[in-house]
Amino acid sequence: MYKSNNVAKNLLGILFSSISFLNAQNLPNCENQFLDKDKRPIIFRTKDVVLSESWIKNREAVNTMYIYQFEPDRLLHNFRINAGIESKAQPLGGWESPKVGLRGHFVGHYLSACASLIEKTGDTLLQKRVKYMVDVLGDCQQKLGGKYLSAFPENDFTTLETQFGGVWAPYYTYHKIMQGMLDIYKATGNKKAYAIVVNMAAYVKERMDKLSPETIEKMLYTPQANPGNEAGGMNDVLHNLFKMSNDSTHYRLACLFDRKWFSQPLYEGKDILSGLHSNTHLPLVIGFAKRYENTGDSYYRDVVSHFWDILEHHHCYVNGSSSGPRPIANTPAAQTSEHWGYADCLSATLTDKTSESCVSHNTQKITSTLFRWTARPEYADVYMNTLYNSVFALQNAETGWNVYSLPLGSPNKKNFEKPDGFFCCNGTTIEAFTGLNTNIYFYNNNNLWVNLYIPSSVNWKSKGITLSQSSDFPDSSVVKFSVTAKKSTSFALKLFIPSWADAQTQVFVNDEPLKISICPMSYVTIDRKWKNSDKIEIRFNYDYHLKPMPDNSKVIALFYGPVLLAFQVNEETILKGNEVDILKNISKQENSMSFTLKNNGKEYTLLPFYKVTNASYGVYATIRNEY
Repeated sequence: MYKSNNVAKNLLGILFSSISFLNAQNLPNCENQFLDKDKRPIIFRTKDVVLSESWIKNREAVNTMYIYQFEPDRLLHNFRINAGIESKAQPLGGWESPKVGLRGHFVGHYLSACASLIEKTGDTLLQKRVKYMVDVLGDCQQKLGGKYLSAFPENDFTTLETQFGGVWAPYYTYHKIMQGMLDIYKATGNKKAYAIVVNMAAYVKERMDKLSPETIEKMLYTPQANPGNEAGGMNDVLHNLFKMSNDSTHYRLACLFDRKWFSQPLYEGKDILSGLHSNTHLPLVIGFAKRYENTGDSYYRDVVSHFWDILEHHHCYVNGSSSGPRPIANTPAAQTSEHWGYADCLSATLTDKTSESCVSHNTQKITSTLFRWTARPEYADVYMNTLYNSVFALQNAETGWNVYSLPLGSPNKKNFEKPDGFFCCNGTTIEAFTGLNTNIYFYNNNNLWVNLYIPSSVNWKSKGITLSQSSDFPDSSVVKFSVTAKKSTSFALKLFIPSWADAQTQVFVNDEPLKISICPMSYVTIDRKWKNSDKIEIRFNYDYHLKPMPDNSKVIALFYGPVLLAFQVNEETILKGNEVDILKNISKQENSMSFTLKNNGKEYTLLPFYKVTNASYGVYATIRNEY
């Protein structure tokens, strides 16, 4: 049965892949969607946006406590041992164990997360901690010859260059350390951290200079399942370094990791994602974006735009997440997880290991970047959906632990990994939850965009105003704003109207309703001279709606306004009826975000997916109407 189902799935997938290729030729004209630089939204500095007390602020606080628990000497143990320096600390476990190829990767994530908190809050405890870690890592680098720095031996790179596998992703781990050091330098001005990054880049150049173009191509060619030569975001961190150093050596080195085998088909609008390991290639796209921002090379701008359109419109689930079983699954992991499948063929991919957390995190980076280039509402809409229905859903609100994968079929449970696992998604998640105050507000000379309805305040220093918002969104559909201004100031306030909003949405300024037409996937623009104590209120109208799988209209997920709902079930969820029948039989409990669906003689309880913790659940349900 399994084999025959796979054959059918593969044939259907080939059909949908062909359709997707044809559709890809009709991608939006890139020249028409990108704004001139002086008109683009700019993200506020992280310290200019402060979260107010709310459940989201609590999620940030739980993550911060999670970060505090790690002892620096344990994090540094493998680096010291690799450098021949004595360490009496207890080694870490999981993917940071002394014999695991990725040891050291979590330290890079940890430094980046600490840098984010320091930049935002000036946390003195973490400042002392990261200074100590940078000093020790600098000593390790000197013991290793002054350039190389890692928790694994150099011969892992030699194996990669000669066997093109047989080791577990040395460049992936090397990138994490480089990016962590660069983030510490940006947040604290630690010159030793910057010197460490520059020296690490010099080491990579020395290795690359000894290799032929053919060897480099083979080493960085990664279409296979679970590639051991996964390079992480090496192109991204080197483009970031070039932005700071203005050293063309760093630019040329970054370009070595920008591989045309991957970028050129995307530039041409071809969907080549099927079979690729998701989180190997997302960081490459993030690096392409940085290359465009550094150089203005529109080739890489278009690659990023086309990639996002292909991913979002043909490979994502309803909550903005992606990744699952590989069509040709020749490794155990590829049978269930971490890869993209055939375009528009998702209904047969609902294993218990879909939606890798790293994938959602890195997709959000690309989405927010494209918004900054275009101010298009679609990017704001996808970012909001993924934040609430994927990112928040992957964290345990009580412990700060997170999941590796976020399954969407039924029945499933969230497998919150303990902190001593140190798998990749531990690292990306601690970074993601230090940045919950980002991508809420954007500005340029005359505009202030509000893309997320999160209790917070933003200090727009150049205008001398502070905009504060309060709400219990998405539990509540009412969001209130207040303006604090030193003097009356003119600008256009742009309030995002998501795709799920309807014409009954109302906007008030100083208690007076605006006479405007509400259009989903747009902005309400209020252009006026704002004065101190001005108030704005937006009242959304939530309704129930369902979203089907692209390849099977009978496999559906339910939403209440912006919120993806999860059935509380211990068995596969089978419904009867049509869309109207299903939706009219959902009711909401008073003063609660708990819902009841009566269907086919059963009564189901549903909760927002991000509020599910230990219960058995299902997101997608199947409609069966044979009789």
